[in-house]
Amino acid sequence: VQLQASGGGLVQAGGSLRLSCAASGSIISINVMGWYRQAPGKQRELVASVTRSGVTNYADSVKGRFTVPRDNAKNEVYLLLNNLGPEDTGVYYCNAAIQSTNWRGLRSIWGQGTQVTVSS
Repeated sequence: VQLQASGGGLVQAGGSLRLSCAASGSIISINVMGWYRQAPGKQRELVASVTRSGVTNYADSVKGRFTVPRDNAKNEVYLLLNNLGPEDTGVYYCNAAIQSTNWRGLRSIWGQGTQVTVSS
C-alpha cells in the first residue's frame, strides 16, 4: 500500500495550485485522508483533512483559501490551494488511515511529499 502525491511547484503570491494524492495497493477501506506541510525549520503541521463521509477540517491559516475534496471510488484526495502566500511554502505530505489486507486495523500511511514554493 502506498500514497503517491503530485502537483507541487513554484507559483507567485496570489496564485493557485492543485495537489493530488492517490492510494494504491491492497486496500480494504480508507478512513481519514489529509494533507500536512512542513516549512523550513518548522514542525510538520496539519493543513486539511477529510473523512470518508466528507467531513472536513482545516488549519486556521488556510480556511477560506484551501479545499480538500476526495474521490472515494478512486482512493484519491486533492488539495486545492488558492490565494497562496509565501507563508504557504513548504513540503506537502498526504496521509491516510488505511485498512488493508496486509495488516489488522487502520494504519497511518504517508506519501513522499511534494514541494510548494510561493514567491512574493
